[in-house]
Amino acid sequence: MRRLFFSGLLGLVALSALAGCIRMGPDYQRPDTGLEIPGAYENEPHEAQAAKDRWWEAFHNPEIDRLVAEAIRNNWDLKKAAARILEVRAQFVQSRSDRYPNLDANLGARTQLIPIVGIIPGETFVARSDIYELSFPASFEVDLWGKLARAEEAARADLLSAVENRITVGQGVIAEVIGLYLEMESLERGIQVTERSIRSFLRNVELVESRYKRGLTSILDLRQARRILAQAEAFLPLQIQELGTTQQSLAVLLGRYPETRQARPMRDDYYQRLDPVPTGLPSELLLRRPDIRAAEARLAAANARVGVARASRFPRISLTGNFGFRSAELRDLFQPESRLYELGFGLAQPLFDAGRLKAGEEAARARYQQEVADYANTLLQAFAEVEGALLTRKRQLERRDRFLVFLREARATQRIAEMRYERGLGDYLSVLEAQQSRFEAEQNVIGVELTILANRVRLHRALGGGWPVLDPVEGEDYIPPVPPVASVTEQSETAN
Repeated sequence: MRRLFFSGLLGLVALSALAGCIRMGPDYQRPDTGLEIPGAYENEPHEAQAAKDRWWEAFHNPEIDRLVAEAIRNNWDLKKAAARILEVRAQFVQSRSDRYPNLDANLGARTQLIPIVGIIPGETFVARSDIYELSFPASFEVDLWGKLARAEEAARADLLSAVENRITVGQGVIAEVIGLYLEMESLERGIQVTERSIRSFLRNVELVESRYKRGLTSILDLRQARRILAQAEAFLPLQIQELGTTQQSLAVLLGRYPETRQARPMRDDYYQRLDPVPTGLPSELLLRRPDIRAAEARLAAANARVGVARASRFPRISLTGNFGFRSAELRDLFQPESRLYELGFGLAQPLFDAGRLKAGEEAARARYQQEVADYANTLLQAFAEVEGALLTRKRQLERRDRFLVFLREARATQRIAEMRYERGLGDYLSVLEAQQSRFEAEQNVIGVELTILANRVRLHRALGGGWPVLDPVEGEDYIPPVPPVASVTEQSETAN
């Protein structure tokens, strides 16, 4: 009996080795989307610059560096994405464990009282039966058609997708933190410009009022001076509100309580023309963008699940075994004559299910086609984001140059208009128009510079944001390698 038991074990090992060589369903290959990828981006700048992993350091702002580090450390979306990796990794381990035998340990004792009638007429006797058992039952499903192997392959791809999704979340958080900080600084500059303009308008009101008292100007000029002052003063609370809202949003990203603070004084030389972004080749985008890598991982998982559905239509082979001891007396439980051996073999083949398994395979193939469409859309969207950011960069830099000319002329016009008015050579309407033009020009310059800097953030994110800067989640690096494609391709069935 013992020889029979171990012979069964050897047969199990042989079947397991055979099962590892056969996998139903198609092996994964990157689909041909028909997208023609050019050799270079249409709006790529001509200048070249070395790429940086920590791309936000291009802003040369220690405060941005500090905020990014704090967001990576405290942001709750990142913590959620890390926990998601741990969940998917546990699911992968569960799927992988299905390919191994299950071994249990059973320890039990059972007492039965059996009535015995008929030995002596009119008398009933009770017999007591005791059973003691210690056994180690085992079961194993022979993955002859690769169903469990394909399920593990799909779970591995799900884990890779979760890892890439966390990187995508991290890039989004970093980009949003920097974008909000740049917006906050832009609002602080705008508040500073408004406050400076209010002081200038207030001086003009005092000047016009003095001239009005001396009969050198009309009441209309005084009213107009007071009107533009009130207009600027009414604009200031809205700017302060927007600054507070931006500060609160930034604090939430950093994992802080949403508090506000007063605007900081800003330097006049705030804006710096940044070095061009190294775009690389368009074909490299497929490797750099984590959302593209995640989409391809989901595609590989869907492909593997086609094999799972395909293998479900073939016979299921299972082996069961049991080794242990069973005795009517506890003291005899470990005696040689109390040993028990059991070895079983089972085969189950679906005969009629009203097309359920076939429909399941067709549904898996349809889900794969959906993932192909999502993958192609992700590629197109990625290229559109890069080209759009490059185009925006080019045109907004041109726009800023023209706004700077506008601001220079507006300042010169205001000086001349005020000088002529003070000498009595011009009317106050010219001064009013010049003041409004300068205020508008200064705000326009602030707005276009924010657009340029925020677009720089979008461009880095569109290009993949450099290599990941997030610390790996515990256990994240435990992703077993994919089986060699050659050995799988030679012996697996490719379903049409």
